[in-house]
Amino acid sequence: MATRKHSGQSIHDFATWQPVLRLLRAAKADEAGAAPLRVAGRIGRRGWSLALRHPAPPSGRASRTEDIQDEIDAVERVRTAMTEVGAEDVSFSATIEPAGTTVLRLLGPSPAVEPGIGTPHPGALILIEDSLPEPWRRLPDPTHDARPASSADPASLERTLRERLPDAIGATDDEIAAAEARLGVRLPEELKVLYRVTRARWEDWAGDYETAVRVSEAVRCELSSVDDLYVAEASTRHFRWEHAAMEAVVTRPDAPVQGVVGSPGWIVFGGNGGGDQLAVDLTPGPRGHTGQIILIGHEESVGAELLADSLTDWILDRPTHERRHRGEEPPLVAHVNHASIKSVREAAHPGLEVLSIGVWDGAPFSLAPVIGLPRLRTLAAYAGTLADPLEIAELTGLEFLELGPQDWRALLDAGAVPRSLSAASITAYGDQDPLPVVAIANEILALWDRPQIIQTVLEGNLGPLAQA
Repeated sequence: MATRKHSGQSIHDFATWQPVLRLLRAAKADEAGAAPLRVAGRIGRRGWSLALRHPAPPSGRASRTEDIQDEIDAVERVRTAMTEVGAEDVSFSATIEPAGTTVLRLLGPSPAVEPGIGTPHPGALILIEDSLPEPWRRLPDPTHDARPASSADPASLERTLRERLPDAIGATDDEIAAAEARLGVRLPEELKVLYRVTRARWEDWAGDYETAVRVSEAVRCELSSVDDLYVAEASTRHFRWEHAAMEAVVTRPDAPVQGVVGSPGWIVFGGNGGGDQLAVDLTPGPRGHTGQIILIGHEESVGAELLADSLTDWILDRPTHERRHRGEEPPLVAHVNHASIKSVREAAHPGLEVLSIGVWDGAPFSLAPVIGLPRLRTLAAYAGTLADPLEIAELTGLEFLELGPQDWRALLDAGAVPRSLSAASITAYGDQDPLPVVAIANEILALWDRPQIIQTVLEGNLGPLAQA
């Protein structure tokens, strides 16, 4: 176990943590007795997770920050200390004796470990530095036969836009050429027409919000300036390994849009005001058109939605009906649980990429039906659902594995952790002590010689509970 003792100031000063620890101990006052209390939590720059009960507001009033002001003040004390050392996220676990003697362990961070979500337990372990989940490595299929839609009409588009925006300042040919050079892609004619009418620079509107609104209404989106066009490659979509590894890229034979994470042919030119991006698609699906307009949703990680067959259709608000596949091909991502697929054998087929075994109240499953499947790259299994965790060693193509601590313990003790992994995750349940989970994480990280989760030990005294 990698540990170190600290007696300095700031984040490593016990006094910095006292208010948080006192609140957590008070929340467990009904458990206080002769045995020590264990508390844990996580504090990040963008949020925190502490097991504290919040008081109900008076009848007829919504909750206010002042209702939890003690909690906010305690967290801000820690956050201020985090800022001084440049830390983004700190998890911790503490043991508090009845008399107040406390041992606090700060956990990490490690550059090889993603922060947990709403939990002090570690997130995904990145075993191969800079590795990407398979969907984020996928490029769109070639689209040599794709053509613009018959509705694409640059001349009509330009007339319409100039009628709607008669006083707009358009981009010059040099400015459009500069955008093409920066993006490394040739802009389609319809998009050039749009920017020849208006280059959509804020300074052209002299800070007039109403003018910006008129432009948005004319083009039916919040238009980006010609200088802010960008290509929505896969790298523009944020991911967490434990979520991204559960995705799969699927483009059906009749799909208008390819089901990739991103594409060198998705040119983002605006947004809908709700966080979603509009793009011109130069790499359409088998039934799509070059230059079609798609929506890249901020709540999805894979694929995009067809909005219009052409920019002309979009500006003129002509309806487009996305052609959806209705086939019954077996899923590339299979969920085995009491409410979905009922067996691993039923889920198995040669194209299976992701197997997720969830809550199950029957006999545990054998993995024999999926051994040897050529594309299986992700396995996630809820605790107690595997008849023999050591069967995992025979899944030689896994790049991501998510298991509970007991199953990881079995693999580690047997020396059977698959060496094909790029990332891994330990699923801890409920109020499980993070220290044993961190110990297992460090054993896994050590197999790849990756940076450990360091434990920094701080000691202090909170005083008797009555004084908290």
